[in-house]
Amino acid sequence: MHMIKIILMLLLTCIGTVQAGDKMGTFYAYKAIDIKGVEHAMSEYKGKVVLVVNVASKCGFTPQYEGLQKLYEKYEKKGLVILGFPSNQFKEQEPGTNAEIQNFCKVNYGVTFPLFEKIDVNGENTHPLYTFLKKEATGFLGSEGIKWNFTKFLVDAKGNVLKRYGSSTKPKSIDKDIALLLDML
Repeated sequence: MHMIKIILMLLLTCIGTVQAGDKMGTFYAYKAIDIKGVEHAMSEYKGKVVLVVNVASKCGFTPQYEGLQKLYEKYEKKGLVILGFPSNQFKEQEPGTNAEIQNFCKVNYGVTFPLFEKIDVNGENTHPLYTFLKKEATGFLGSEGIKWNFTKFLVDAKGNVLKRYGSSTKPKSIDKDIALLLDML
């Protein structure tokens, strides 16, 4: 069974490697401001498995907050961190202020994982972290652009961006990939 896990982990790593673009440092080289206005270095998450998600409150995929929170509750003590980055770039589905977004997430989905200030994930004002993530794990047919809300990036405990999941990938579908990475900690 242990050998199967190792083989699956190697396959997951290979998928990420095939999708990888030019290197722009590491995940740990970036910083972002949380929803309360406090700057955080991604290096704070060294040694943890990280799932980075662009989120929105008025999207058909918004109920994924529930699944993300379940993953966080299940694996937080084992080393998982989920980072939510609100973006209003897709049909203006995240129009609220940072305070309104935080309140919405807490009241409607009980979100306790870290949320960050609203950012751009595409275009001229793309947050540098998202520029990096998109180059490291491209989308369908090698495209870098984020297609919609709730695109997810899985980062291993060493800061390698292993895989990108589209908006329609439900959080529970990522559970096995997260569990494999956490088993290797």
